[in-house]
Amino acid sequence: MRDPKLRPFDVSALYAALESRRTEYGLSWKQVADQLWDLSAVLNDQRRDHPISPSTLTNMGTHPRISCQHALFMLRWLGRSPESFLPGLSDEQRFALPSVGSDRRLRWSLKLLHAAMDEKRQADGLTWNQLASVLGCGANRLTALRTAKFATDMDVAMRIVQWMGRPAADFVYAATW
Repeated sequence: MRDPKLRPFDVSALYAALESRRTEYGLSWKQVADQLWDLSAVLNDQRRDHPISPSTLTNMGTHPRISCQHALFMLRWLGRSPESFLPGLSDEQRFALPSVGSDRRLRWSLKLLHAAMDEKRQADGLTWNQLASVLGCGANRLTALRTAKFATDMDVAMRIVQWMGRPAADFVYAATW
């Protein structure tokens, strides 16, 4: 049974914060996507990978789900922590994400998240299925983090860190690849 103390990550509130900032600055969604991408302009020039699509942003309004990696772009632009989008929590300093320059990009370390989660799971004497029940997801979503290359759902990542009693920032680093 899902632990009721674990707060869901509020994607709708993240979208509303983006919409509010977008409106305040008089930007189109394309311009917001460009600004998100430009936060890591130096790194992006070196990597030559693809930018955030405006549809990634606008889809949040109707499909309140976001990858943990995409959420970091948005949180960085807003200057907010992931915990500030958990109902009932504030944006305390202990939750602050690392500050990075344009030569870096914030990334979740999913292998580190998996290792810490597995260590606590074992210490608590839980099976993967029992932990999945507590977190309200399938066991395969948890075990897949060990080999994940890209992302998981932001809500799952945030339920994991809450269950461990740790800030999300413990699992976010300044990537240069």
